[in-house]
Amino acid sequence: MTRPWLSQYPEGVPHDVAPEQYRSVSALLEESFKTNAREPVCVCMERWMRYGELDELSAALGAWLEARGLVPGARVAIMLPNVPQFLIAMAAVLRAGYTVVNVNPLYTARELEHQLKDSGAQAIVILENFAHTLEDVIDQTSVEHVVIASLGDQLGFWYGRWITFAVRHLAKMVPAYQLPRSGPLGKRTIVSFRDALAEGSTLHLKPNQDTLDSTAFLQYTGGTTGLSKGAVLTHRNIVAAILQAEAWFKPALDRVGDPRKVNGIAALPLYHIFALTLSLLSIRNGAFLTLIPNPRDIPQFVATLKRRPFHLLPAVNTLFNALLQSPQFRQLDFSNLVMSQAGGMAASEGTARQWRAATGCTMIEGWGMSETCAIGTNNPVTSTQFSGTIGLPLPGIDIAIKDDEGRSLSIGETGEICIKGPNVMTGYYNQPVETANAFTPDGFMRTGDVGIMDAQGFTRIVDRKKDMILVSGFNVFPSELENVISMCPGVLECAAIGVADAKQGESVKVFVVRSDPTLREEDVIRYCQSHLTGYKMPKHIEFRDELPKSNVGKILRRALRSPQATA
Repeated sequence: MTRPWLSQYPEGVPHDVAPEQYRSVSALLEESFKTNAREPVCVCMERWMRYGELDELSAALGAWLEARGLVPGARVAIMLPNVPQFLIAMAAVLRAGYTVVNVNPLYTARELEHQLKDSGAQAIVILENFAHTLEDVIDQTSVEHVVIASLGDQLGFWYGRWITFAVRHLAKMVPAYQLPRSGPLGKRTIVSFRDALAEGSTLHLKPNQDTLDSTAFLQYTGGTTGLSKGAVLTHRNIVAAILQAEAWFKPALDRVGDPRKVNGIAALPLYHIFALTLSLLSIRNGAFLTLIPNPRDIPQFVATLKRRPFHLLPAVNTLFNALLQSPQFRQLDFSNLVMSQAGGMAASEGTARQWRAATGCTMIEGWGMSETCAIGTNNPVTSTQFSGTIGLPLPGIDIAIKDDEGRSLSIGETGEICIKGPNVMTGYYNQPVETANAFTPDGFMRTGDVGIMDAQGFTRIVDRKKDMILVSGFNVFPSELENVISMCPGVLECAAIGVADAKQGESVKVFVVRSDPTLREEDVIRYCQSHLTGYKMPKHIEFRDELPKSNVGKILRRALRSPQATA
């Protein structure tokens, strides 16, 4: 196939990557641990951890897991927020030759049970704050070994104990729990994170036999359009994604000079594929991460940003928006910020304009999925203005716009965005029918996103196929409406859905969060009349104090479509 996008690549960006230079993700990690042993790998609540410490601690936890008798490839769940324990646990699982199953710490018991049962996880590393949820479901799962972390475990002897005490007894953020020590499969191991590290430090981590074709992660989809599925991500997928991101970001990060000095802000949850891939890129480069355990606490988030120069800030549109509402944020020094990476959801032009005006840094929008290790397309990091597109395919990736029968369409035609590349999953775990349906006969993965590619190779997302609104036979795409309405003075954020309509089949309903409390329904309607054709006009407008969002900040249209939301 022709690749018009290659001619648009910034100077120095390669057309392909070579994941074969590493045997596995573990080999990539261990190379960085040794090379950068004395350099900082992360800072959390002003407590630092160095690469040498991450090497030592992950080897200890990995050895402890091996001593439990888990077979190569066994699934180990990690249910942790953005704290150093996450990096330790992730590296430990991979170095021991097991498969990481990332779990959203805010899952309900039902959601947790589904993921643990579906993955067949035999062990879990979990923050004590969420152990009560595990207690409700553990006997319905295959989990035999539980490692319970406390928030302050890696924050130093005195400060860490104070944080743990405060979380438990002052803030009362650790609900009572009592995990059963025996289960359907026999006696269950329950141990603290500290004790597992102490015991593991007396053991020796054995070399694993992983190859690039071994499974590294079962990364569960967000489930915003249905029951979550485990995307099987191999070591090849992950290594390729790291190298693709490194190649694409290099023109921006080179402006910092020494890559080990790059301060990447990890505010998005590390269990999410977007933040996960960027954290692995940081480790590959020997850079360091500023871990933000609670990005919803904007004042504390801004105070953390103020402490030292920051260079890479990845976020979803709603988080960029939240920061912009903080007067303290606008007073920060942005002279070192070389890259503002938007992903996870559509970025709005209104937010992008405000971000550029406030920080002097262009919001660079990209696109990817759990199934593609978050890597797919991205705007050039040398861009000086927001393009409104998701950019160009990254090195080694092919994008095709296809019809429902899997035929590739011509430039300028609208169809489903399909992707092929070394970062694309091998399939969905234990779901052969879903896997078969996900791929076209020529090996492209169907994404469910509707888009259009221009002659230069830039792709614009029109919308999710399942979110499309059908008004009197006309297709209306919510993302277009949201992008337009987000530019209306007085609108902070918005979401559009279709609701049943006796005359039109469906009509448009828009939920609006106001930045100006005096904004009225007629103001929004008047603005839409000036910017939207008739059949796209919202028939219903509802003002809300906030919109339902996933933990990563993606607006959940499905929740807005529920009968309670639209009544």
